[in-house]
Amino acid sequence: MRVNLVLAAGVLLGGLVAALPASAEMSPLMRLASLDASNVTTAGEQKGESVVARIDLSDQKMYVYVGETLTNTFPVSTGKPGYGTPAGRYSALWTAAFWRSKKYNNAPMPWAVFFHGGYAVHGTTDVRRLGRPASHGCVRLLPANAKIFYSLVRKAGLDNTLITIVR
Repeated sequence: MRVNLVLAAGVLLGGLVAALPASAEMSPLMRLASLDASNVTTAGEQKGESVVARIDLSDQKMYVYVGETLTNTFPVSTGKPGYGTPAGRYSALWTAAFWRSKKYNNAPMPWAVFFHGGYAVHGTTDVRRLGRPASHGCVRLLPANAKIFYSLVRKAGLDNTLITIVR
């Protein structure tokens, strides 16, 4: 895409540049046509700072970093005995503002950020159990906190989001 933009600019400006008098200094139009392709981006390609969610299974908290800065600490509920939350490093795969679990009785999963198969970080209606293992493996948050995380991920982009789960 970037190379195509530069080539298109060069073709469009080629006729204009040819009509200008020759000079030792490049005209502004010539400088534009000679831009390095790696410096050209489109609005759709611009992303925010990276987002890292560090979920600690032992203290049942999620630490959210934007860039290098810790911005939020949220209580979570992860997998109860028999339904572990998978430890590891994951990229965000996809998001859904509102989702329902097809596997667990159509349970609501608002502000979901999926990271490994059917596992997601999402809001829950069962807020009284936050801070201790209670899920079927997903990472549950207060709906307002899930919305904050979801918004950060959408702004940063899926490729710019890392979810790390540690014991």
